[in-house]
Amino acid sequence: MASSCRRPEHKAPPDVVSVAVYSGFYSRMIEIQTQMSERAVELLNLPEGQPCFLLDVGCGSGLSGDYLSEEGHYWVGVDISTAMLDVALDREVEGDLLVGDMGQGMPFRPGTFDGCISISALQWLCNADKRSHSPPKRLYTFFSTLYSSLSRGSRAVFQLYPENSEQLELITTQAMRAGFGGGMVVDYPNSTKAKKSVPIRSWAFILTLTDNMKGKSVKKGRDWIFEKKERRRRQGREVRADTKYTGRQRRPHF
Repeated sequence: MASSCRRPEHKAPPDVVSVAVYSGFYSRMIEIQTQMSERAVELLNLPEGQPCFLLDVGCGSGLSGDYLSEEGHYWVGVDISTAMLDVALDREVEGDLLVGDMGQGMPFRPGTFDGCISISALQWLCNADKRSHSPPKRLYTFFSTLYSSLSRGSRAVFQLYPENSEQLELITTQAMRAGFGGGMVVDYPNSTKAKKSVPIRSWAFILTLTDNMKGKSVKKGRDWIFEKKERRRRQGREVRADTKYTGRQRRPHF
């Protein structure tokens, strides 16, 4: 119980804690953030040798963005902390920066980005910093608007430090509701035996999300048709209006 109380998200809201963490561990953070960003981009499975337009959620001071720029990609960074974004501006990062709360959704046009990465930010949405905050609702709002802002078939990769299995289930459930498919992997540079003997922050959970419709077998049910049409609407695609005939099985013509 005592260990969970030391987690940054239990101390204060992210816009307050991030600056303190940044100032205290800057040199160490550069190394870790670069490694995590490299792994996240690897899992995005982007076209080789082709510059892409990427979203960095919880971009902070732009350390992840630095890696994206080095790889030849263009990017937009979103973070709730104006102080951290000021640091990014002082560092003259190459990406565009935007102040925003993940839990209030991503304000981008449908199909804007070729992929999304997020390093050590997603778990903050599991915390209610205000009375009005509902973690399930905020997670769903984030995932559904992110789903819309990604181009068809692209991926979102989140490196996170979950507090427990319940948090993992909460996150993945809301992601699937929003239209994503995918799964969780655990990265650790050494053996499985060593992984069990070290603190959770020494290794990384990585959630890779993809378009849930991609690769699914075709079904003809009414519910499936409504679900498919709704997902296409979120992606900004033109869809016929629903009527009482939508999904109704037609009689064969002889």
